Amino acid sequence: MIKKSRFIAHAEPVASAEDADRVIAAVKHEAWGARHNCSAQVTGALGDQARSSDDGEPSGTAGVPMLEVLLRRELTDVVVVVTRYFGGVKLGAGGLVRAYSSAVSEALELATIVDRRMLSSVAVTVEHADAGRYDNLLREWVRTRGALLGDPVYRAKAEFVVWAPPSELPALSAELAAASSGSVRPVLTGAEKLVGIPRHSSRD
Repeated sequence: MIKKSRFIAHAEPVASAEDADRVIAAVKHEAWGARHNCSAQVTGALGDQARSSDDGEPSGTAGVPMLEVLLRRELTDVVVVVTRYFGGVKLGAGGLVRAYSSAVSEALELATIVDRRMLSSVAVTVEHADAGRYDNLLREWVRTRGALLGDPVYRAKAEFVVWAPPSELPALSAELAAASSGSVRPVLTGAEKLVGIPRHSSRD
């Protein structure tokens, strides 16, 4: 609540600009009694499509400040809508900029930010007797490397599949070499996939 006006922020991941427009329309429909439903969106793999709307607020006091928050955080495929229920007291241009940008920042603080990364797949094969030790080692390694560990497969030997950023594979090779005196090496499978990694799990 700012000088009797209520600002309610809604943030949602989207797959396209059209998807973002549907989210904006849905929020406007739900908050039909609000004075303003200002919005900002960034879409595209490179975040190269950006739009904003002041929805009746003075030009540049709502949508653009909201968009700047998204751009500063280097986010894409996301839309934010800030609904304002007017309380009868004008905030002035500076007050509006602060109110709308703060609403978006506070909403994003509560959100889980996901980084999309292209991961390469490697197979790690070990003797059954050593499977538990390498399972623990790999689970700890992926936790701090923005990587993923698949379920082990037990055949003649135990096989683990690690999905990791290509830049991290030399570090994995070194870790396994140190743990096995050079006898265990990751083998590239040639498979790749784009995955979302919660930002807090990265070393960054």
